[in-house]
Amino acid sequence: MKILTIACLASALWLTGCATTGPSETNTAGTTAPASSSTPSPQAPHTPVYPNGPLQPIALAQASGGEVASLSTPADLWDRIRRGFAMPDLQHELVQDREQWYATRPDYMQRMTERSSKYLFHIVEELERRGMPTELALLPYIESAFNPQAVSSAKAAGMWQFMPATGTYFDLKQNAFRDDRRDVLASTRAALDYLQKLYGMFGDWHLALAAYNWGEGSVGRAIARNQKLGLGTSYNELNMPAETRMYVPKLQAVKNIVANPDAFKTELPLIENHPYFQTVDITHDIDVELVATLADIREADFRALNPSFNRPVIFAAGTTRILLPWDNAKVFHRNLEARKEGQYASWTVWSVPSTMSVSEAAQRAGISENDLRKVNNIPPRMLIKAGSALMVPRSTTTRQDVSSHLADNGQLAFTPEVVTRRTTVRAGKGETVASIARRYKLTAGNVADWNDVRTNAAFKVGQQVVVYLPVRQPQAGRSASRSNAASKRPVTQVRKGGTPSKVKRR
Repeated sequence: MKILTIACLASALWLTGCATTGPSETNTAGTTAPASSSTPSPQAPHTPVYPNGPLQPIALAQASGGEVASLSTPADLWDRIRRGFAMPDLQHELVQDREQWYATRPDYMQRMTERSSKYLFHIVEELERRGMPTELALLPYIESAFNPQAVSSAKAAGMWQFMPATGTYFDLKQNAFRDDRRDVLASTRAALDYLQKLYGMFGDWHLALAAYNWGEGSVGRAIARNQKLGLGTSYNELNMPAETRMYVPKLQAVKNIVANPDAFKTELPLIENHPYFQTVDITHDIDVELVATLADIREADFRALNPSFNRPVIFAAGTTRILLPWDNAKVFHRNLEARKEGQYASWTVWSVPSTMSVSEAAQRAGISENDLRKVNNIPPRMLIKAGSALMVPRSTTTRQDVSSHLADNGQLAFTPEVVTRRTTVRAGKGETVASIARRYKLTAGNVADWNDVRTNAAFKVGQQVVVYLPVRQPQAGRSASRSNAASKRPVTQVRKGGTPSKVKRR
């Protein structure tokens, strides 16, 4: 018993020593250094620091102005939009005018809001992510009635109505195969970037919207004029075009209707607070028709979500993702994985080596002239310029997809066809096929062909020689006098295109 008591005391003393011994210090090399023999100085007591000094009781007046965040989930997307309203309301008689205009057109409002149901959730998500007012989700109602294919008389395109130059500034690709000003994701990103930029410039959402419609330079100059005259610089006080004057009142009117549709006897269609579409990665060129088939949707529904594609094929090197309705994205993946045979794309791109007629290009590509014009939107009476990116059928043996350079930068350029007239000129003394050709910058072969003679033939003095010469448009102030040969040209036939074909002599 005595031995057991001594053992317990020894263990207790050993444990007490372990508890009171300070921890070892570790140097930067990872080895353990001996503890310092000096006694550490006691630390100063901790004093909390607050941004505005020590905490003070909140007065009742201060507490009454705060809002409590709602814990309930929005009933639908309209409710979510209403909760995010953050712009000051515009008070103007034009607002009441536009409210009346929209409220008396229920069919138009119904079509417009139903069309928006595909895109609104994404726009609201982006606005909330950036901390921007959700009123801006209603702006495409004013710009395009939420039609991504809308084109204005000034060539602005898409539901956010970007001009070509502004679209280029915000990195919206515009080439022969797609126009990102119509793309749902790209155009929304660019529009919100632009609106944020404008708000940063003017510090006022109404002025930012005016600049979105009229241009920041125009709004800046209008503000400078009012400042110089000692006038106010708010939206209502600036001198601006009628379209811009009406722009914010239109948005305010739509906002008011969305905020309280019953007050305007308007019924908004249900838009669930849920994504309408999913993004799907594209790894190889694929026909639009095939995508629609694999996703089990109509081609029109596919193009409504992917309105930037203006050709029957999607090039993976230029477009890495597409949009599909939420449920159909899974159907597409399943059917794509099950597809084992056949090509995905029936079209490719041919870089035209030299300027040529549509008929010649069609012959080289192995397609009818009518089909080539249709798939490439080639206008009549035009030649295809060298370097143009022309969409042509893809052979069954072609395995290589279109390069990223062509997919991103391919352009179609045209030049007017040369219009020629059948003309007769009189041969001079010693005139030959070669000399006539030199005089009118023609080939000797064509001159010989048109006149049924050999290329080394000579003409008699005064003999009428048939040539086809380009038609020149008359210019103001141009002299009416012509050379003797030109003044006697009887016009008997007009031809278009490259080299005129042989015609019968008369």
